Amino acid sequence: MLFSGHQSETNVGLLRTNNEDCFLASPKLGLWLVADGMGGHAAGEVASDIAAKTVHNKLREGASLVEAIQAAHQGILHASSMGIGGQGMGSTVVALHSEETRYEIAWVGDSRAYLFTKHGPDEESEFQQLTRDHSYVQFLYESGAISQNEMEDHPEKNIITQCLGSLDMDRVNVDLLQRDWRKNDLVLLCSDGLTDKVDSDTIKSILDSSKSLPEMSKRLVTAALEKGGHDNITVQLIAPPSPWLRLLQRASRKAYQAFSNRKPV
Repeated sequence: MLFSGHQSETNVGLLRTNNEDCFLASPKLGLWLVADGMGGHAAGEVASDIAAKTVHNKLREGASLVEAIQAAHQGILHASSMGIGGQGMGSTVVALHSEETRYEIAWVGDSRAYLFTKHGPDEESEFQQLTRDHSYVQFLYESGAISQNEMEDHPEKNIITQCLGSLDMDRVNVDLLQRDWRKNDLVLLCSDGLTDKVDSDTIKSILDSSKSLPEMSKRLVTAALEKGGHDNITVQLIAPPSPWLRLLQRASRKAYQAFSNRKPV
């Protein structure tokens, strides 16, 4: 296994005074998540925190990843209606759930997941975007109105078409993909504070030339800061689970199921 473990990094950026991003790393549950809140100070960070905690709790209770994200949407709507955070607050989310030798990724909004696969010294590394943004420019591109190159500098590139907490949506459309882990895989989850400033070629180059996950994460954040760092920046790197981690995850699931099924005395 070329990579092992996981690494998380977040930075408020150079222009913001508060960090509305939230990340969650729960190896025992096999869950990693990045949520990018919106709604301003004392609102965006509330929304992203609700998203992370709700997904974690629901997944631990046995819900699917898609069900957990739907519950997070409802949780943000409920909190807003109760005067918690701010009216109209919302959050994107991209989450990875790993079980045994497979993983799934679900998302809402424009926080992204990428797959990086390192091969031998004589082979080109693979790098691909796994998620598809729920954004206005993505819609324009898919409808043929703009080219892929025009997406990068479009004046409305930050307009998303849905988020957790959207007031006009009873349910959000959660996209989902499933894959098998390969031993040299590495998944990157990130908020748009990274991808708005650092292009895919640069991200791939940083991953390719770094020696460890901590070096990768720090260099990715630094690259976004050097490009202006106008937004909060969050990255998570997740390698395939080791045999001992898979054993821990199985034991954790069994223990929680036993506890949940225990009859009251």
